[in-house]
Amino acid sequence: MSFKLGSSVGLKASKGNIETKFSFNRDDASIPGNPIERVPLDALGLADKNGTIYINEEIMPGSEIERQTIMEEMKHMTDLKTGKLDYDDNYIYYRGESFERVDGEINYNGKMYPEGDSKLPWEAEAKIFD
Repeated sequence: MSFKLGSSVGLKASKGNIETKFSFNRDDASIPGNPIERVPLDALGLADKNGTIYINEEIMPGSEIERQTIMEEMKHMTDLKTGKLDYDDNYIYYRGESFERVDGEINYNGKMYPEGDSKLPWEAEAKIFD
């Protein structure tokens, strides 16, 4: 039994030079499987359980801070997808422990920290830059 593979052209190279490239017609900051949306945020970025990464609309596209923010949010996204990290309106769940959320703050070891604070273990682990 035979089948036809199709006639679409992928990457084409000649003498070691790539002549054609795949084009996904997307923002340079896109990540396959994880849409990136620029929105007003109090933080640099946010990884949503629905798979979307939200980036502060004031970050310049293509900048180093954009790249670093996306890398940090992708770490959170990976942790969400593997079950290491989860959240709901009232709690953050990290490595089997629950941490209460109240009005934008998280109770960690008896002290309240703002969401996104680098002293929170899931933030410290995802930290790429200062």
